[in-house]
Amino acid sequence: MSFTLTAVFRKVRGRYVAFVEELPGANTQGKTLAEAHANLEETIRMVLEANRELAEESAAGQRVIRESLTLTAA
Repeated sequence: MSFTLTAVFRKVRGRYVAFVEELPGANTQGKTLAEAHANLEETIRMVLEANRELAEESAAGQRVIRESLTLTAA
């Protein structure tokens, strides 16, 4: 499997602000670049988990088809 996200880091007032261009809501910050990077990885996991839960709630009681989707490099 191969799928690449774009992480953006910017230094603002002595801290690093970070976000993922392709994933709205995946943004965080850290005192150091390493901390911001680690926080961003955790944020991505949390956003994906929350989105999955919201999707499951909205489909509750409905007949749906769920399947794994693997994206490969183009």
